[in-house]
Amino acid sequence: MSNTIPSIGRRGLMLVMSSPSGAGKTTISRALLDRDPGISMSVSATTRAPRPGEVEGKDYYFVSVERFQAMVEAGEFLEHARVFDNYYGTPRAPVEAVLRQGRDVLFDIDWQGTQQMRDTARADLVSVFVLPPSVKELERRLHTRAQDSAEVVAKRMAKAGDEMSHWPEYDYIVVNVNVEASIREVQSVLNAERLRRERQIGMHDFVTKLRGLD
Repeated sequence: MSNTIPSIGRRGLMLVMSSPSGAGKTTISRALLDRDPGISMSVSATTRAPRPGEVEGKDYYFVSVERFQAMVEAGEFLEHARVFDNYYGTPRAPVEAVLRQGRDVLFDIDWQGTQQMRDTARADLVSVFVLPPSVKELERRLHTRAQDSAEVVAKRMAKAGDEMSHWPEYDYIVVNVNVEASIREVQSVLNAERLRRERQIGMHDFVTKLRGLD
């Protein structure tokens, strides 16, 4: 008697992670990428110049402003935005190619990008919003990581309230009290969403074959 799990075709999903700065989204995302071979990070296009060590197609797709605007007009982005003097966006075609292979794509974007993706790719989208356990803890984490000045931390804290107000727009909410527990919670979401009937594109043929057995 074989215990081998049958191979059933699956369409991948887009896992969006959002949070106010300092809530732990990036730490959780990196852990998922390290521990789960079935998911990879999305690669954005940008009009800014490459920085030392950045690789085309791995870190970003580097394009001209003219090319970026043409892509916007052609509907080639899942989401896009202007950040200061540069443009950033997620090209649709590479993501679609990965989803067709039955692999998943992770997105680290804000609520505005998530809204755009909801309009362009709702069926493939799974969104998770990460909240801190308290405002005091959020501020402590921002100071502890020592990446920003006190002025920048104050600006991030002022922005956090507006960002957190968008939590009802997400499919799942994770309150990040303990990072390992939060990683497990997000992994549980990912595992469950992979099993959704509509993503099991090979299930019809599999069940048809089962029904034909003696």
